[in-house]
Amino acid sequence: MKKKILALVLALVMALSLAACGNSNTPATSGSASGSGDEPTLSGDLVLYCTMTENDIQALLDCFNEVYPDINVEVVNGSAGELVTRLQGEASNPVGDLVWGGMGDSDGMKNADVFEAWVSAHDAENANGWTSPNGLYSMDHLSTVCFCVNTELEAELGLNIQSYEDLLDPKLEGKIIFSDPNSSSAAWNNVSNIMAVYGNDSEEAWTYIEGLMKNLVIAGSSSACFKSVQQGEYVVGLTYEDGAITLVKDGATNVAVRYPSNGTSATVFGCGLVKNGPNPENAKAMIDFICSAEGQTALAAAQQGTLRYTNAGYTAPEGAWLKPSSEIKWVDRDVEYLTANKDAILEHWNNLLAEVQG
Repeated sequence: MKKKILALVLALVMALSLAACGNSNTPATSGSASGSGDEPTLSGDLVLYCTMTENDIQALLDCFNEVYPDINVEVVNGSAGELVTRLQGEASNPVGDLVWGGMGDSDGMKNADVFEAWVSAHDAENANGWTSPNGLYSMDHLSTVCFCVNTELEAELGLNIQSYEDLLDPKLEGKIIFSDPNSSSAAWNNVSNIMAVYGNDSEEAWTYIEGLMKNLVIAGSSSACFKSVQQGEYVVGLTYEDGAITLVKDGATNVAVRYPSNGTSATVFGCGLVKNGPNPENAKAMIDFICSAEGQTALAAAQQGTLRYTNAGYTAPEGAWLKPSSEIKWVDRDVEYLTANKDAILEHWNNLLAEVQG
């Protein structure tokens, strides 16, 4: 999906987003990407490649254009794999300027061919060591693994889905939707969490995955893993909290967001500056905005708290839709191991899926 968003459209955005983004929390950095505090002087075009939800994208456009009204932003939405493939195909004549979302902390240097070795100064402000793992990504948010459950279909089957083991019930054959971890950062996030729960590359982990595969349907997109659940096509989607909780925020009454009772974890995701992109200063300005405490506070307010951010100085809004971190059982994830062994894990996954599903 590709759509052109002009600054003039700002008059039509939701009143809540305008209120959130028009307050004093909006950063006054914007004469340059360095955050000098000057009045905004940047103008022209900016092409954003993005894996985020429509809710996230709209919040960014609203808030960013409050600070940079003269930058016209064009959005190209897709999965992480799709966007990286597109960047590789455009390498001799880049079209995109930056990528937001899908660039995860276990990617290593695999995308060094398409991203500049540039990181926002705000990356150093992140809490809990959530800083750039490779000098290519400026880290800005967490994507936490969850189950998106259609509670009506769950009740019809007489199930109460809380744990990973609950997903092995024969009643769920063909009723669990998942995306492809080879191309979907959300799916790889889920595989990574299974490894964290059962042990990296352990026999227990692969035995569990083999059983799970008997019930899985592999979707063509990450968003299908929550949207199709709400639409009644599947009972469960293995997904990420941002997409699933946005359905609830928007009024879905047949969806529950549940964190595996065995434990959950999160991928830290970031932005990447496209190598030789046509509008680098505008791109740096957007990345700086996304990574700053002020920008993240404004975004979180506009989104109504559907995304967890990384900057130690950001403030979550009152009445955030996400479950407080203190109420979630967390497990540790070995990012270094996942980075070093991602290709091998995916190869094992692909071979096993072929054996189980034919």
